[in-house]
Amino acid sequence: MKEVTIYTTPTCGYCKMAKEFFTENNVNYTEYNVGTDLEKRKEMIEKSGQMGVPVIFVGDDMTVGFDKPRLSSLLGIA
Repeated sequence: MKEVTIYTTPTCGYCKMAKEFFTENNVNYTEYNVGTDLEKRKEMIEKSGQMGVPVIFVGDDMTVGFDKPRLSSLLGIA
């Protein structure tokens, strides 16, 4: 399984939906709260070029927002 990283904020509804999707599909992920972690916020902006969350990485593939069909495809979930 590819490594999954998600950059979130506590108030982001799409972040919550993405994390629920990962949990439902037994996908392990690393979460960074960019609301409080300024270093990770800077890293996210450098990698994605934007401020919006969630920013999700599946391996080297980046998805901005909760794009369920794309995430399912990247993770091999039917």
